[in-house]
Amino acid sequence: MTQPQALVSFTGVQKTYDGTSLVVRDLNLDIQRGEFLSLLGPSGSGKTTTLMMLAGFESPTAGEISLDGVPITRTPPHKRNFGMVFQNYALFPHMTVADNIAYPLTVRKVSAADREAKVARALDMVQLGRMGSRYPSQLSGGQQQRVALARALVFDPQLVLMDEPLGALDKQLREHMQIEIKALHRRLGVTFVYVTHDQTEALTMSDRVAVFNEGMIQQIDVVDRLYETPVNRFVAGFVGDRTVLQGEVAKLDGTQCEVRLPNGGVLRGFNVNAAQVGDAVQCGIRPERLQLASQADANTFAARVADVMYFGDHLRLRCEVPGQADATIKMPLAHHELPEPGQTVQVLALEKHLRVYR
Repeated sequence: MTQPQALVSFTGVQKTYDGTSLVVRDLNLDIQRGEFLSLLGPSGSGKTTTLMMLAGFESPTAGEISLDGVPITRTPPHKRNFGMVFQNYALFPHMTVADNIAYPLTVRKVSAADREAKVARALDMVQLGRMGSRYPSQLSGGQQQRVALARALVFDPQLVLMDEPLGALDKQLREHMQIEIKALHRRLGVTFVYVTHDQTEALTMSDRVAVFNEGMIQQIDVVDRLYETPVNRFVAGFVGDRTVLQGEVAKLDGTQCEVRLPNGGVLRGFNVNAAQVGDAVQCGIRPERLQLASQADANTFAARVADVMYFGDHLRLRCEVPGQADATIKMPLAHHELPEPGQTVQVLALEKHLRVYR
């Protein structure tokens, strides 16, 4: 069965502003029709520059961007038929909500009757049906963001591009808007490309996530694989929490290896990037995968409980491990016989969840 053609393709795309340092280096990326793709990474990783090149506000220094197999690298932004949502909303303060949403239709010379019908539909889509006559200053931050979203969707774009659109909202409203945007995406089936530095946001909303660092995609994957099977130290550290133990590879065993910790303990895990005997490595595991064991056994290590912290929906133990950074264990609230601070415990890191990175 042949793979359907990607809606957007980046081929060998590079971007430099000063002619020497590459902000984006050799980017090859296919964006599938109808997917919700997040570009995730720290500041300066190249994710926003990638979005701006796709929007047409920046030009690649090298390489080609194609839409439906047709090069668009030299197509101006207003001819790309893409909706755009920014963090600062970019609404016209002197225009009503309805006029703000109608603006892309006015530019495209859509008739007044069609314009009115499309604006009404867009307002309903973002649950602002009765607010068309208000001005942006009369709306909350969340409502303004919905207007910006309606304006990006009103002309039925092929692609909606979002640059940190929820960054200015408080935590509770941001989480609410994440659910709304994802539901809207499912309903409309439009392709969304979403830039964020918030890993929780990317995991919550996306079909796939591309993790950027130093101008390159480190890993692009569906969210559960990205979280459970990071391909390198950077992705493992940037996406989700993890507990890390330093050690040295003592033995290879196919795709697995044994790691000796500085205190003499031994842990077995998946050898992610072909570490060899004698290599200094990191053993990484998600804190919710760690368990308390009743005794020292295979794949356990000793730790001293320093703090027991309440997080509302779970508890966290902060544990001190000799010669290591603190280890964090996430535990359900219903856990029985919780250890006390100062107590030494045995921690089980199951081999199937432990990943070893050189």
